[in-house]
Amino acid sequence: MPAPLLSAADYAQGLAAGQRGTLARAITLVESTLPQHQALAQQVLQAVLPHTGGALRLGITGVPGVGKSTFIEALGLYLVDKLGKKLAVLAVDPSSPRGGGSILGDKTRMPQLAAHPRAFIRPSPASGSLGGVARATREALLLCEAAGYDVIFVETVGVGQSEVAVHGMVDFFLLLMLAGAGDELQGVKRGIMEMADALLITKADHGNEAAARRAVRDYEGALHLFPPTASGWTVPVQTCSAITGAGLPEAWALIEQYAAQTKASGYWQQRRAQQQLQWLEEAVRQALEAQFYGRAGVQTALPGVREAVAAGHLTPWAAAGQLLETRY
Repeated sequence: MPAPLLSAADYAQGLAAGQRGTLARAITLVESTLPQHQALAQQVLQAVLPHTGGALRLGITGVPGVGKSTFIEALGLYLVDKLGKKLAVLAVDPSSPRGGGSILGDKTRMPQLAAHPRAFIRPSPASGSLGGVARATREALLLCEAAGYDVIFVETVGVGQSEVAVHGMVDFFLLLMLAGAGDELQGVKRGIMEMADALLITKADHGNEAAARRAVRDYEGALHLFPPTASGWTVPVQTCSAITGAGLPEAWALIEQYAAQTKASGYWQQRRAQQQLQWLEEAVRQALEAQFYGRAGVQTALPGVREAVAAGHLTPWAAAGQLLETRY
């Protein structure tokens, strides 16, 4: 049986005390689509809002086979063991139920980090649209901050629009790339590279060091063709090895340098404010869509309208107009 719901005050108190069990239950609450759970979740989020915003939010993405799980565990262990950080790891992955892939590479692929008392790992919801998964991840991020986690990794496990979703909820977007796998620039979407605040060439070990250095030069040349970043930050390219640990301290130093530079310029605060407004717009769209499809008249008319559109008897725009005119 699922654990009984707490009051909003009890959730907030447990989060303030850093209780991992309360944090897990609060994230389950915000992931629920039941109206009564959503109402309570918003009360909890409003109660803890003054205690959010203090973490460094790091987005991590990469090409298939780049070793995201291995990298996350290696960097995570460096942060919690060497620097004394409290780390939460979240994921945005709406595609895994369809593709059958493991979410977050499965926590069993990060056994040391998953068992660490200063780390908290939470996969994305088991199903749902990208919008729903992204909303739940954003709210889970706030709950983790309220529970005292000062670094939060948000991993994109899916492809395409999930990178855009993660970029819209983090302070620093890290793109992991491989070397020695043929044409290093082939198959890399320009849009993803333009979103990146740093590129890391992984697996620079076991004789692959020279190929990694060549890849650094290739990517640096490609990045010079891109327009300047809005933050004024020059996107660096470095190598690292999650196996040997080489390059991990330097990678973290880059992230801290970015944070210091953009906080000093005001860009950090400006970006956070823009993200808040973006979340507001998305929340309004999702709420309107839920209200629309919740209308009894729409639910009655929708099967026939869908059939007419599929058969080519009605244009999608005309069909949408009919549904929008449907009474409650």
